[in-house]
Amino acid sequence: QILRRSQIRMSGRNIPSKSEVDSYLKDTNWGRWGDKSSAGAINLITREKRLEAISLVRNGRSVSLSRPLPVTPAGDNPRPAQHYMHKEERPFNGGAAMDYYGVFYHGTATTHIDALCHVWNKDGMWEGKTHDDVIKFGGANFGTVDEWKEGILTRGILLDVPKHRRKPYVTLEEPVHGWELEDIAKEQGIEIRPGDAVFVYSGRDKYASDNDGRWGTPEGRPGLHASCLPFVKNNDISILGWDMMDASPNEYEVPWTVHGVIFAYGVALVDNAFLEPLSEACAEEETYEFMLTINPLYVQGGTGSPANPIAVF
Repeated sequence: QILRRSQIRMSGRNIPSKSEVDSYLKDTNWGRWGDKSSAGAINLITREKRLEAISLVRNGRSVSLSRPLPVTPAGDNPRPAQHYMHKEERPFNGGAAMDYYGVFYHGTATTHIDALCHVWNKDGMWEGKTHDDVIKFGGANFGTVDEWKEGILTRGILLDVPKHRRKPYVTLEEPVHGWELEDIAKEQGIEIRPGDAVFVYSGRDKYASDNDGRWGTPEGRPGLHASCLPFVKNNDISILGWDMMDASPNEYEVPWTVHGVIFAYGVALVDNAFLEPLSEACAEEETYEFMLTINPLYVQGGTGSPANPIAVF
């Protein structure tokens, strides 16, 4: 049974107070999807929604939103992925090459999708679950990535912050606010509809090129402000993707601001998306909507998966 939702309200374009941010994270979607709740807001992607997404394809142009597997240690990649080769001979002058992949994909380097068991705050995990009850040595038992094993196909939208600001990238001093995302959607002529996957381009790679190759430091990183929480909830977004993530540090004394959409609203996150090529493609195609596909690895009990999201025009 779908429960009636209260709309989170913001006080104009003012920076929200701590009590307001706390209220955003407490006005949850818990209980909304009944016995299908383990899949969260991906439930908004119905058969009709998939057909809507397919209808957007006009010329078949495809764009990957993934970064390469990050095997080189760096400030934003303290646990680099592993990739090594194996070669062996076969009878009759044949042979085979095989390779091994190992990746600790959560963090700020690998493009991946977060499942709903990934993070929590003092009020609990998604649906109010307790992490001690859900997270076990061999995997989690609720809100796991295998809930999405059939694949994800929906309408994708890009919100291009640098284009809107006429600046190359978002900075620490000027994080992205929720009302700004509403303005960008209107400026781009985009109506956000339930079940959409919204990608926010903030110019991470251009920022890094001007900052010794780093887009975040221990002192902080640019990104989306807590004021974006109502934007996600009120627009019934199923997936939020971004190149930058939550602006940090936050001023609200909470462990997670925009990452809180996972445990509060059941929304999946696509972290570390490579969105500069998508921004260029949207400008060339003169549209900011597209068909999006994501096929997470089928890992039972997984807290997420490395991903290669594909936009198709």
